[in-house]
Amino acid sequence: MKIEYNNTDSFQKDFKRLLKKFRTLEDDLETAKRDAIELYHFKNLDNQSVFPVPGFCTEKIKVCKIKKFACKALKGRGSKSGIRIIYAFHAETLKVEFIEIYFKGEKDNEDRERIKTYLNNYN
Repeated sequence: MKIEYNNTDSFQKDFKRLLKKFRTLEDDLETAKRDAIELYHFKNLDNQSVFPVPGFCTEKIKVCKIKKFACKALKGRGSKSGIRIIYAFHAETLKVEFIEIYFKGEKDNEDRERIKTYLNNYN
């Protein structure tokens, strides 16, 4: 079983902007895919890094937030880097679509309107 990963256009824009600040972000995201997303959805291991976003989960699509995201560019912070990733996991097709990435120092919470728009466009 393999998960297919995709990015929304708005995620891609966020990612490029943050990549300028945090050069290790691409590698860090690959690690998060393996150590957070795949463990949570395939192995049912809850290592307290992935959290379902209340109000946006159905049987078919689970919208989740990665809170523990280790960013090597943020030395000394470990997994509490302050970077958050919002994604939708499509259980039937084993597809993950990244919706948003942000740094807590710049923004407090996920863009709930963006999640609603994503879900409306998907249905």
